[in-house]
Amino acid sequence: MSDKLLEFKDVSKVFGRSGFSLRKVRTVKALDGINVGMPDAPQILGLVGESGSGKTTMSRIVLGLEKETSGTVLYRGIPVSEWLRSRRMEYRREVQMIFQDPYGTYNPFYRVDRVLVSIVKKFDLAKSTNEGRDLINQSLNAVGLRPKELLGRYPHQLSGGERQRFMLARIYMIRPKLIVADEPVSMLDASLKAMFLDNLRKFIDMGMSCLYITHDLNIAYFIADRIVILCNGRVAEQGDTESIVKDPLHPYTQELIGSIPTPDPKRRWQEQLTAEKIGLHKLREETAENECVFAGRCPHVMPRCTEETPPFYRLENREDQDREVACFLHAGVTTP
Repeated sequence: MSDKLLEFKDVSKVFGRSGFSLRKVRTVKALDGINVGMPDAPQILGLVGESGSGKTTMSRIVLGLEKETSGTVLYRGIPVSEWLRSRRMEYRREVQMIFQDPYGTYNPFYRVDRVLVSIVKKFDLAKSTNEGRDLINQSLNAVGLRPKELLGRYPHQLSGGERQRFMLARIYMIRPKLIVADEPVSMLDASLKAMFLDNLRKFIDMGMSCLYITHDLNIAYFIADRIVILCNGRVAEQGDTESIVKDPLHPYTQELIGSIPTPDPKRRWQEQLTAEKIGLHKLREETAENECVFAGRCPHVMPRCTEETPPFYRLENREDQDREVACFLHAGVTTP
């Protein structure tokens, strides 16, 4: 049995390949040599980065909705493709998704009860109808919902927060080993975000792990035990959440943290930013094989950055021994 619950081994994903066609098709490398792992012990791993950095592509590969172009994704030491081929139902029970859009998750023609009733039947969670009803009520109460007020309603009669917490009730019933949450609170207001994240944190205490995808470092800092910073399909930095947020080492991580607005009405932005001004148009272009993914807009760029792909440097003499950063600035003080 593997000591890793989930592991990406040198995973790349290319979209737009033309196959044997003579017509040239533009390709986009969504993931480029990703090496990320989650331990078997329950934890929340945050995938953080801008839109287009590869976060959702990673989650879709875990769920079997996309196939990696090269490399391997392992779940409990076995390739995800093997799970889906020979043990699909077991994998679907152990790996569950919470989607971003609470309005698009449900079939509008069915009452919301169907979401939970079908789970009870599909995974044989109860021996009788009464036992199944009790389990549903228990699950809803566990995430702060009142069964008598919500059961029997249609999706449009529930708020966005109630719909997302229904998804948490589904997780509570199934008790998966891994939850894949893709921006699950992006459409909720502040109070509901806090409630949702608190419920999710309780699931970790119950023995479940979570791959949490977000572009918001504030949320990642609140919810995640470890963070992986993604930049244009590559890992820029990874390690303990506290150490990365308090002491960011990669220039891209520093830029992400520096872009968080200060909650002070007396401080205002002094200028209007554009994609050209911050080099975003360069970052969105295809990165050359042998160059740093952030070279196009890095304030510390060196000739070496445009000629070589920086390896991961592991920091020495730090409290977080798993801290890694892919930047030549740290070549002299760390060990590759």
